[in-house]
Amino acid sequence: MAQASWPSPAHNNRAITDAEYEQLAARFSDDGVYGTPVDPATVTAGVGLTVVVRPNVEASVHGHCWTSGTTGETLSITANSSGQTRIDRVVLRLDRSDWTVRAVVKDGTPGSGEPPPLTQDSGSTGVWEILLVGVTVLTGATSVSVTRGELYVGTRVRPALASHRNVLPQRGELAYETDTGRLSLYTGAGGWISLHEPSSEVQLGAGYSSWIDEGQAVGQRSGSVVSLRISKRRIGSTFNATDADGSKLATVPASLRNTARNQYFACTFSNGVTGRVEVRTDGSIWARMLSGNVTVNHTISLTMTYLLN
Repeated sequence: MAQASWPSPAHNNRAITDAEYEQLAARFSDDGVYGTPVDPATVTAGVGLTVVVRPNVEASVHGHCWTSGTTGETLSITANSSGQTRIDRVVLRLDRSDWTVRAVVKDGTPGSGEPPPLTQDSGSTGVWEILLVGVTVLTGATSVSVTRGELYVGTRVRPALASHRNVLPQRGELAYETDTGRLSLYTGAGGWISLHEPSSEVQLGAGYSSWIDEGQAVGQRSGSVVSLRISKRRIGSTFNATDADGSKLATVPASLRNTARNQYFACTFSNGVTGRVEVRTDGSIWARMLSGNVTVNHTISLTMTYLLN
């Protein structure tokens, strides 16, 4: 086949096929809903085993425009009598058999704990799907719960929430997280890395009530480096060295957590007892592995620094 380009008078007198249009338009228009995560949810739980697509929503799917219409849409969810929880998804699907885009439900597999994967077929046949929402269907349920997951069209930097960036990103894609202020880059095999994050101090969350602040418990981020500062005093009861589970000192906000692995730091309490402080992937900060008991009114003061992954 000789070289060709379109639209062009030399190529079918400027007429193009649906497949040729998709090739041209797919990279001009990002996949996603028009709007931002602060807009109302595109899909919500309906009455019984249904979900409701909000009216007057517009989106783009691989160069093809879609609207939910002025009345929206109600989609039925398949009943689940399997004895195990099922996780479905509502997706926007470009079907190349008739070149339409529609909101449809994809059933998950009961007991898998995972939603069904999105399908994004290359070429001129098959389907191309983007995520709208996850749907949890308990066994024997008469209603469902939903988890937002809309993909949003960006101005070449996609707005998103930290909890649901694009589930099928392209290498080099940028995401601005509206809830954290973080700008992230998708590197491919290396996953998402942070390019920028606000560096103002944030308060750490609470630990067990047996610890009170001696000074502010705060965290701060500069690039991929996080620094945490805690100063806690024991109250109410002795922290015993025999307590293998340890004691929770504080909680790190989601924007400062290393979710790839726990971080470990040596510590010394004001009575000379040594131990280990763990900053876990769920954000909880624990003191463990004591060399002796920490009695009431003794303190721990510690600054911890680590890299985010």
